[in-house]
Amino acid sequence: MSVKAYKPPLTISRNDYLRNGSDRLFRESIYAMVQCTGRLLSCRDAFGNDLSLTASQFAVLMGVAYRQNAEGVTIKELAEHVALASTHVTTEVGRLERKGLLVKRQNVSDRRSVHVSLSPDGEQAIAHVAPLVRLVNDTLFEGIDPAALETARQVARQLILNSDEALAKVRRRKREARG
Repeated sequence: MSVKAYKPPLTISRNDYLRNGSDRLFRESIYAMVQCTGRLLSCRDAFGNDLSLTASQFAVLMGVAYRQNAEGVTIKELAEHVALASTHVTTEVGRLERKGLLVKRQNVSDRRSVHVSLSPDGEQAIAHVAPLVRLVNDTLFEGIDPAALETARQVARQLILNSDEALAKVRRRKREARG
């Protein structure tokens, strides 16, 4: 007896993403992006561990290091940069301040907000972890030319923008299913 192989439905309707009627390459691309994201997050975990910080604390510390100006950086600007909720960033900034790595100052132009900057210990922590970050980044991006990196950045930015609408559609469908 011959068993007919199951053929799952397409996961995308864009014909330009199909090859010979199959979405296999598209799905492989998605799986690769998810796997890559997981591995990048594992690297972030390792960087945080090197400083006895959580991954999100490390992201906030690095975000401050690279976004602060002479006054510091606001929580809102920092949250947008590190892609974490403002409430989570506020919590992590408090923890990092208690560890002596960050300093908060009142924002003179907006009394409702604060400017965050690295403390001297925070600067030392960044200097300590920088060689590991460089080593890992050099390894991760070996064989990837700047044009390919720019294309990846553009694709990632567009996926981030599109994800808001995609997730809104998921929520809408969930509400409709509940009646």
